[in-house]
Amino acid sequence: MSKAFTRESDAPDDEDDDGGAAPLPGGVRNYMTPAGHQTLRAELLHLLDEERPRVVEVVHWAASNGDRSENGDYLYGKKRLREIDRRIRYLTKRLDVAVVADPSLHHGNDQVFFGATVTVENARGEQRTVTIKGVDETDPLRGEVSWVSPIAQALLKARVGDEVVLQTPGGREVLEVLEVRYPAPD
Repeated sequence: MSKAFTRESDAPDDEDDDGGAAPLPGGVRNYMTPAGHQTLRAELLHLLDEERPRVVEVVHWAASNGDRSENGDYLYGKKRLREIDRRIRYLTKRLDVAVVADPSLHHGNDQVFFGATVTVENARGEQRTVTIKGVDETDPLRGEVSWVSPIAQALLKARVGDEVVLQTPGGREVLEVLEVRYPAPD
């Protein structure tokens, strides 16, 4: 079979998943903080205005050198262009359905909503602090969880002093809400 009729990967060509972020549940809005929205928008603009044109220039130069079948700059450049285009499609779709929710509007409130930083304590006296953010903004190492995650779903609408039940792989865990914070308005 000719190489022209084979795929380089098993992933569909129209696959727009970047492989990093969790998919949104069906029919759910893509909530994100203003900072998260700005970060995704900045990445999209960087790809469109800087990185993609630079890679296109390299591919054009490599194509002008002749034999493309053994030209590493051409082959890797084309692969990188596909990666960039896939990420551009992904970011464009995510930003198109984004609902920017400013958590500072709840500053001073003791109830848990999107954007809250919540400190909880389990029955063993262990405390944990999480910040509820959008699906595309999470960083578990920094305690940032998606608003669709099990812990966020358990905490949403709770108030300081409330106890919530979290289903974990190890069983049910009761958490007490100790503190709820929101960023100060600008």
